Amino acid sequence: MSITQSHTIKNSVFKNFAEITKIRLSISVLFSSIAGYFLGAESIDYNILLLLIVGGYCMVGASNVYNQIIERDLDALMDRTKNRPIPSGRMEVRTAFIIAIILTIIGIVTLYIINPITAMFGAICIFMYVSLYTPLKTKTPLSVFVGAFPGAIPFMLGWVAATNDFGIEPGILFMIQFFWQFPHFWAIGWLLFDDYKKAGFFMLPNGKRDKGTAIQIILYSIWTFLISLIPVFGVTGKLYLTPVSGVLIGLLGLGFIYFALRLYRLKSNKVAKQLMLASVSYITLLQIIFVMDKLLR
Repeated sequence: MSITQSHTIKNSVFKNFAEITKIRLSISVLFSSIAGYFLGAESIDYNILLLLIVGGYCMVGASNVYNQIIERDLDALMDRTKNRPIPSGRMEVRTAFIIAIILTIIGIVTLYIINPITAMFGAICIFMYVSLYTPLKTKTPLSVFVGAFPGAIPFMLGWVAATNDFGIEPGILFMIQFFWQFPHFWAIGWLLFDDYKKAGFFMLPNGKRDKGTAIQIILYSIWTFLISLIPVFGVTGKLYLTPVSGVLIGLLGLGFIYFALRLYRLKSNKVAKQLMLASVSYITLLQIIFVMDKLLR
């Protein structure tokens, strides 16, 4: 085998692994866990942080691999997913399943080394995403509600990893990311409505791109905004935000709600994409503000 062929094979293996574990999604979820860790930690233990990074990526990656195994036939129907490793034929189901099992074991064991509570929430995350959310996507719009539970765990998981405790602080972190997911995923559901329809996925609350869906997006955006400001009032234990950070998050929240209102008024795919990008910016910048607020106090 030539050096060029070897290099090509390595690139192909890495590309398939990156796609089957949804590397960009996994990294964004991991970012939430790291933010939660910094918020909960009295001092940074880099060994724990490394374990969280490895365990967190394996946990999310395993969930994504199981998801693609289950939905392989449906993925083949959608333009967005038909070129994924399994439906495109670049990876066998058996290979994907072995990867999923290995990632599950590494993920749970690594998180258990941090502490058993972190491992428990990691296992719950994988179970709910794979066994509940994934099969419900073709049956009911409530799948988004169910999927919001495992989707909200990573932010609070970092706090639990840092403190070995679950209380009001990680509870608030969970609630912020839980409610944020509804306008985020409904914006995606609106944007990819036709593609999802090919596979029979029910991703919008009433199954239509209409005012009813837009109103629910506005309501959940407002709830996300309000819950995000609760730490400013000093009622969430060790999780506290200064008024300055509260103002910054308030401005972010108003921007988020603005795009939700625009979707209600214009009901277009262009605005749905803007809302989706605004939602990603909101949760990312919120987590940065939370962490910086703590570090600069």
